[in-house]
Parts: sequence; structure tokens; C-alpha cells
Amino acid sequence: MDSKTIKVGSRKSQLAMIQTEAVIAKLKELDPAATFEILTMETIGDQIQNVALSQIGESNLFTKELEVALADGRIDMIVHSLKDLPSTLPPEMAITAVCEREDPHDAMVLHPKHAGNPSTTLESLPPGSVIGTSSVRRVAQLKRKYPHLEFQDIRGNLNTRLRKLDEADTYSAIILAVAGLKRMGWGDRISQILTTDISLYAVSQGALAVETKTNNQQLIKFISQLHHPETLLRCVTERALLRSLAGGCSAPVGTHSVLENNQLSLTGAVLSLDGSQYLTETQTVTLSTPIVLPKESMDQSTSYQMYSSIIGPNISQDALKAAEDLGISVATKLHENGATEILAKAKEENDSKAEKK
Repeated sequence: MDSKTIKVGSRKSQLAMIQTEAVIAKLKELDPAATFEILTMETIGDQIQNVALSQIGESNLFTKELEVALADGRIDMIVHSLKDLPSTLPPEMAITAVCEREDPHDAMVLHPKHAGNPSTTLESLPPGSVIGTSSVRRVAQLKRKYPHLEFQDIRGNLNTRLRKLDEADTYSAIILAVAGLKRMGWGDRISQILTTDISLYAVSQGALAVETKTNNQQLIKFISQLHHPETLLRCVTERALLRSLAGGCSAPVGTHSVLENNQLSLTGAVLSLDGSQYLTETQTVTLSTPIVLPKESMDQSTSYQMYSSIIGPNISQDALKAAEDLGISVATKLHENGATEILAKAKEENDSKAEKK
């Protein structure tokens, strides 16, 4: 990179700053002479704390203000939790690095009154116990699995939600992402990791990403060295699934992907808000090899193809296309089996709840 200071956009929360600083540290390993400046800002999702995310009516709740700053040149790159990024980005913007994924699963964190018993699980909690989460995906799956539990919204950053859990007697437990808890150093608060037979995770959950302008080729070549090939391909297929389902934060869509021995498998699920309707589809594709391209081929590139809004100049374009096609294929099958109607009904119910607030 040249000597220009790279301006990095980030949300203001402690977790966002930890994630941003972790990505910058990786970039400094690649180029110790590179310098960075972090600019923080609040997003719509940070400002509105009294409404469930699914009822706010925006698809870019945690990204819009940052992307405006990227568009007008105040910043050069943004570090995101990839699950917060909509499946379609603004024109002339792309995801140019996807870092190695942390554990993508959901976790149960117990109120202190229950935490003394290490064997406590969602299944063993008393009937009527209140579980805090604002995720329609989590609520739909857990209502289906544990009809004896009640669910209430809980908003705020990770620190705020844990404080709401600990300082009041409203919730018996809350559901959070394993990745965020681990990055904050709070892995010891995890009482139960929700395996995929309990709760399929959100698209790209656990992965960090960098967003830049598509015309900044020098920066793209530098940042794309952070791509973790397995994570990248899994997130391409998951994001293609979500985009093809036309899903967002108001859609109960869960996923699970695996890449082993060049076999990429994707499971997608669509649920009604109450969990009574449940569709799932799993498909597998064989990826061409080699998946990772030699550095020389990246250096010679002058233009880049995007897959699920992701640019991967150091990854086989055939593999990226196969991953994207897999997500589209799974979504197509789900639509054929009734996903369109389920998602439309979920949106209608969310819109109705938002109007009443």
C-alpha cells in the first residue's frame, strides 16, 4: 500500500471496536508500514432501541450511515459483522474481505438465578420461562422446539442486553451469538450452545467482513489478502440463499453450511413467525480445484466479478460461481415448496405489529 492513511468506519459499540481493531491488526501484519484511522458513528439500528429489529422497516439498519460515509469519501473501508450486511449492497460497493469465521451458532445465556446449575438447558427451564431475543429467526425455531417457553424482545448492544438480563428478573435467559460473546471475552457466560438441530444460525453469522468501493483496486488487492477461503465460499452461498429468498431481518430464515473435501453443502430453512410452518432444503455441490489461486493471477487482474456482492480475486471464480448457484438453487426449491407465501405472511405480520407501535 502507499503511504496514505486508510480511514476505517466502525460502529461505536465495544464489540464493533474490538472487531475493527482485530481486522486492522491483521492488515498491519500484511504491511507493518500501513497506517489507519478509525471513524465511529451510530447507525439507525443503534439509535432505535425500543422497537424490534424486524419492525423498524429498514434492511440496512446497522450499515446505512457507514455506507454514506464510504460513498462520499470520508472513509475508505468499513468493518462489519457480515450478518448485518444486506444481501444486496449499494452501487459501486462490495465486500472485499471475509475473515475466518468464529463459531456461527447461537448461545443461551442464563440469568444468575439459574446459572448455578450447569445442566440447565432451554428444554429443562420451567414452563413460562421468558427468553429474551429480538430475532424472528430464533423465536420461530425455538417456539417450535420448546413450546413451554415464552419469548420477549430485548434490544441493545451486547453489554446492554447482558445488563438487562442480570439486573432485572424479566428474563430467565437470553439468546446471543457465540461469536460476539467470545470476541468480548465472555465465553464463560455461555450455558448452552444451540446446535443446528435446535437452531439454524443467521446467514454469515460469526464472520467479519470489509466493505470498500469497487473502483479502489489498490485497496481491494491489499484487503482481499484477508479472505479465508472456506468462510468466503460458505458466506457466498448463504448470502445467495438469502438474496434469492428476498429475506432480511423480518424473515425467519436459518442456514447451515459445510465445506469439506471440496464438497460444499448448504441447508436453508424458512419458518412462519410462530414456527408452525417449517420448510427446509439441503443440497451439495462439488467445487473445482484449486480453490485458492496463485498470487500472480490476482496481481494481473484489472477487473473483478462479484458473487453475492463479494469480490474474491484470489479465489477460483468457478468455485465462487458454484457457491452462489448453490444458494440460488436451494432458495428456488424452497420457493417451489411454499416459501414465498410463508415469507409474505411473515412480512405482513411484522408490518402490522410495526403500525400498532
